[in-house]
Formats: sequence, structure tokens, C-alpha cells
Amino acid sequence: MGSQQIDIVMLPFMAHGHLIPFLSLATQIHHRTGFNIAIANTPLNIQYLRSTFHQHQHPPPWIHLFELPFNSAGHGLPPNSENTENLPLDQIGKLVISSVSLKTPFHNFLLDIIKKQGKPPLCIISDVFFGWVVEVANIMNTVNITFDTGGAYGILALFSFWLNLSDRKTDSEEFNLPGFPERCKFHVSQLHEFMRNADGNDSWSRFLKPQLSSSLQSFGCLTNTAEELEPLGLDSLRKYTQFPVWPIGPLLPKQLLNKSPLSSSSSTTQHAGKSSGISAEKFLYISFGSQNTVSRSQMMELAIGLEKSWKPLIWVIRPPLGFDLKAEFRSEWLPEGFEARMKESNQGLLVKNWALQLEILSHKSTGAFLSHCGWNSIMESLSQGVKIIGWPMAAEQAFNSKMLVDEMGVSVELTRGVQSSISRTREKLEEIAHHIREAVKDEGSEKGSSIKAKDDFISAIKTRKQEVFTSSILDLSAIKHCVVV
Repeated sequence: MGSQQIDIVMLPFMAHGHLIPFLSLATQIHHRTGFNIAIANTPLNIQYLRSTFHQHQHPPPWIHLFELPFNSAGHGLPPNSENTENLPLDQIGKLVISSVSLKTPFHNFLLDIIKKQGKPPLCIISDVFFGWVVEVANIMNTVNITFDTGGAYGILALFSFWLNLSDRKTDSEEFNLPGFPERCKFHVSQLHEFMRNADGNDSWSRFLKPQLSSSLQSFGCLTNTAEELEPLGLDSLRKYTQFPVWPIGPLLPKQLLNKSPLSSSSSTTQHAGKSSGISAEKFLYISFGSQNTVSRSQMMELAIGLEKSWKPLIWVIRPPLGFDLKAEFRSEWLPEGFEARMKESNQGLLVKNWALQLEILSHKSTGAFLSHCGWNSIMESLSQGVKIIGWPMAAEQAFNSKMLVDEMGVSVELTRGVQSSISRTREKLEEIAHHIREAVKDEGSEKGSSIKAKDDFISAIKTRKQEVFTSSILDLSAIKHCVVV
């Protein structure tokens, strides 16, 4: 850390879809304030974050990346498994539960900061799944800000589902969730199997209930959305949580939001931390995210349907469920001769590693996106006015898909056969893309809603700092002897 003061400490969840938004948020906060920011995580995740600064030998001087010791094998995980990439669901569950083991090293990291600079950071910004950070922040005489890297609608659904398990009727396929208007009916088919089987005593319930409950004791919440995008979700989330909610998204590169041409040498590579071996040309774009895949039979049926459609496509394809996601892709998982016919007819391209999604979605020839409805993918697609065909798979993705269909009217859900007017969808997409660009506008006196929310958040933590340090003296010896369990 050197001699620089650390103003904010961040602790993301161990997944690329969480790490990158945290890094983007850190960058934007620094550019508005000049704050020095530390990001703590497990060694391999810190190594991944370092790799996003590929144009420099080291991260810029204002950001400090700190490794927290972590032994994946000690938690029943394969060696070097420190994030959700390429892990099946049962092992993702183990990784989620293992995150509590970061509590003591994170406490010690904060203690070291306080020893060196004589005061705690202004705040800690931790992932919404790390409710235990609230206790550590209180011990250190600072506050925790919970950061939802997804949208307001989806995170409210997760809060409400896991914290009200005992109230949910299991004898009906449709149900309501506390915090949502009566008209918002949810369906059991929108729940992943582990959510349908949750009874309060399973491993997911035992982890998520206390963590989400503790997150509700935070000073406030940052969420990766915009006021204009989710009026219902944000209003409902504020009423449910009863604390400040600052919608500061979408956390996307400026070039993407300005509709400027993108290249792999631009900030898109830093945004994703990866590079692509293909160029973005022509099509329907199909990708289920970095940690999802479909079953072998679903993959076969999808391929048959795509070939019959004669629509040009780019398909980011991975081994099906039940196989090592890092293994070489086998032609037997697709109809015989499928890939060769795609090439010969010039209908499509199968990408078996990773595609630079931001470039593809920003390309003028991209007509639609068959997506798992992860929030980062949704924001990238909506910002470019690209239609979304939903195939939600896990976590809050089904809730995101429901919001896109029911509240925004910009998506159809492939797995549920939802019908929609394409012409009306196109109008809504253009409107939403405009709202996204307006939300992040920062031109002189013209500030969008998300820029104003960032400034309000910064003002709130600065005000709290003045209140704390004019009314009390930090007792370092007392903090030193606090025991975190």
C-alpha cells in the first residue's frame, strides 16, 4: 500500500461478473474524487484484476490490489478454484459458502490500513452476498456499503425470496414476493432447482439468509442500474430495505455508451479482462455467459432449430452440462456435420473459447441476443438497442428476464414461449438505449441521474466522515484486540 492513504476498500464476490463491475466502479469513483481505492480478494482473483491492466506493467497508483489468503482445497474445491469460472453448480455452492473464511484476513487487512494511516477508510464497499462485512465495518468504526452488481428488480427478488422462505406457499405454481406489487406474480418455473428445493435448512438457505439479512444493515446500497430503467424495481427496493439506494449504472465503457467504434485495444478489453480471436461481423448472437451451459439434448435441439432458421449467427459454445467446461468441445454434441455446414453456407460461426461480447453487441449487424439474462449482458445489450431472447438459467437471471418481459417489454423468453410485437419492442429498445446514455451524461452542468447518484453517494460518505471524526477519537488499541469469529 506504500504511504498513500486508502479512502475506500472494496470486496467483490469471487466471480468475473462481480469483479469487473467493482473495478469499473472504483475507476469512476476515483475519476470523480481522486480517492485512493483498495480492492481485496483471493490471490487468483487479484491476479485476474491485474491482467485487465494489460497496457501497463502495474495498475495505476491510485488503486491497490490486496491478496487475501485462501485455500480452495480446504473447502472441498478443486485446486486453484477461486471463482465461479468453469465450476458446476454444486461446487459454486461450496465456493459461495467458503467466502465466509475471508472474514478474518479481511479484518486483519483493515487493521493494517488503520495502523498505517491512523484512521479507517471512509467506507467499505462489499458485495451484497458478503453481509458479514457489516460487522467488520462496525468494529473498524467505518460503514459498509453493499453493492449489487445486478439490477434492482433482481436483487429485491433474491432478498425477498430467501428472507421469506417460510411464508411462501408451496402448493401453488404462482406466488407473490413481499416487496413487490400484488400484480407481480412469480412462477415456480422461474426458480432454479436449488431454489425450488430450498426449505430454510439446506446449505444455500443457511448461507444466504444470514448474509442477505446482514447486508440489509448496511449504510446504503449501490446498484448497477439507472433511475430511468427500473422505476418499479428501485421504488420497491427502497421501500423494502429502508436505506439509501444509489443507482449508479450502467458501469460500461464510455465508448459503448457514446456509440463510438470499439476495438479490442480499447477499454472493452479492460472491462472484460479477456481478448477475442474473432472479428465482430454479421447475425444472431448466442451466449450464455462465462459460467453457464445447456444440457446435451438442449444443445442438439438448439442447433437443429438454428440451422433450419437460416439466420446468420455467432454462437459462443461450451461443453454441455455434465462435462468439464474447460475441456475441448466435441463435434458429437452437435448434429453430424453441423459446424462444417455452418462454414460452407456462411450461415454462422461457432466460437469455442470466448468472444468479445461488447464488440459484437455494438456492431450494427447484430440483430438479437439469445442470452442467459445475466445483468452485465443485459446492460451491454440494452445500451446498444439489441433485442434480447431470454434463456435464464440460474441465480436471479429468471427474475431479470421477467422484468425485461413484463416491465420493460423488450424481450421474449424462449423457454416459456412468450409472444411479443417486434415493432413495439424496437421502439422500446431505442427508448431504453437513449435513457441509458442520458443517465450517464456528464457534460458541464448537464448530469444524468446515475452521475447525480454517484455524487450523492460520495457526499453521504464524506458527511458521515466529518460527523464521526468530530465527535469521537478512534481507539486503535481497542480495535486491535477485537476478535472476529
